[in-house]
Amino acid sequence: MPRAQANGIELEYETFGDPGDPAILLVMGLGIQLLGWDEKFCRMLVERGFFVIRYDNRDVGLSSKMEDAPIPDLFALIAGDASSAAYTIDDMTEDAAGLLDALGIAAAHVVGISMGGMIAQALAINHPERVLSLTSIMSTTGDRNVGQPRETALPALISPSPADRDGFIEYQLGLFRLIGSPGYPADEDRIRGVIAASYDRMNYPIGFMRQLAGVTASPDRTQALGSVQVPTLVIHGEDDPLIQVSGGEATAKAVPGAKLVKIPGMGHDFPPQLWPTFVDAIVENAERARAGAQA
Repeated sequence: MPRAQANGIELEYETFGDPGDPAILLVMGLGIQLLGWDEKFCRMLVERGFFVIRYDNRDVGLSSKMEDAPIPDLFALIAGDASSAAYTIDDMTEDAAGLLDALGIAAAHVVGISMGGMIAQALAINHPERVLSLTSIMSTTGDRNVGQPRETALPALISPSPADRDGFIEYQLGLFRLIGSPGYPADEDRIRGVIAASYDRMNYPIGFMRQLAGVTASPDRTQALGSVQVPTLVIHGEDDPLIQVSGGEATAKAVPGAKLVKIPGMGHDFPPQLWPTFVDAIVENAERARAGAQA
């Protein structure tokens, strides 16, 4: 896969489709590599006429690691003290903008999941000229009064994974069972394969902690989201235990004219059974932007 110089670091990325088509930038969530955007899903968007970009955020996968940064203080993070954070969502937003620069893309449709939704929101706030449409999936505004995890889901955030390959795979699979979609049973062989591929590609657990610290250190975006003028789609599972649905509701309420799609039975994962629904909704939102530009 190619690597781009962006915001003073290197980002590993992959593209699908014709560079002459409208671009969709896919931004993944906390600790998840670009493999979290399944190639089949990417090609579904290509079939609808888009040039698709997926990439590793900093501190995950094959992108740059912030190795000179301090190790975040887990107990302080839990208590709300993010002073050990090496960067924030805004810094990761500059990474995304830098990747678009490196690819020569003036503006893209931006789709983010979980932490990636936070980055996508901040990109629309900080660089409105770079965002054609915004899709925020199972994410939140940064307001600590909404979108908080259920107590039963906290291990997915704070429990360290085993270092050995087999232990890592089984532990991560257990977390997917914990936060996944009760209405859309998972193909555990597929998930196990993605976890194994991610481990073999790059296992870097401290990066997860740095990203978590960055999320915790970032300010509430609610007021700033009021400035977003591009067509905005918010998708959230009604059964999400990690970022509860109030986070999606608050996001949609904060962005003028945003469309909120709540999905019963969906948790904090990306079920293949729902990919056609997601693709249709993302494309419809992008077409709203195209229609507005032509008006």
